[in-house]
Amino acid sequence: MRMMSLRAVPKLDYATTEAINTLATNVIFSGAEYKTIMLTSCSANEGKSFVTFHLAEKLASLGYSVMLVDADLRKSVFVSRYDAVTQGPLLGMTDYLAGRCDLEDIQYRTNIENLSIIPIGKEVINSLPLLNSAGFAGMMKELRQRYHFVLVDAPPVGTVIDAAQIAKNCDGTLIVVNYNSVRRQELIDVKEQLEQTGCPILGTALNMVEYDNYLSKKY
Repeated sequence: MRMMSLRAVPKLDYATTEAINTLATNVIFSGAEYKTIMLTSCSANEGKSFVTFHLAEKLASLGYSVMLVDADLRKSVFVSRYDAVTQGPLLGMTDYLAGRCDLEDIQYRTNIENLSIIPIGKEVINSLPLLNSAGFAGMMKELRQRYHFVLVDAPPVGTVIDAAQIAKNCDGTLIVVNYNSVRRQELIDVKEQLEQTGCPILGTALNMVEYDNYLSKKY
């Protein structure tokens, strides 16, 4: 397996760390059958990729083997955000699904123990045919057998149809919701769309919450 060095991993504050700890615990106790989990949101800029990465990082720190799959094929922020560096050309999921390389070529072991990553490779405009292919379904089945958890960072449901297609190949879904900005009807629409895929919704992660009012309390 090739190596990827993440050179810009931020250190979380106390409140965020505790929130991620709680989320990781809830994921672990959701059931052994939930191994491949998609994380999505209603719209862009709700912190979906942030939550996915730090949840993966936490699960890895607890001794679980974790694969983070970057499946936002149209607009990925992962490589630039975490300053990801590899030796040789960066290959990813689009390269594999297009038949340009093998699955082994796109799995990267990182400098975070127990955490591996599949980047997107080259961004594509029309990603749905790739996600709808037998290659993607086969990849997810293979990863499910190799790792304790496979976390898939998917595009927002309300933006493109990709997330619904990805969900068909996952055991469960988590919806990241931006505190006090997502409308109730938006969330209902996303919930109904995901339910049509047959992929269970495990819950929501409320993001960007102001903790100032809570930190002063004893509990």
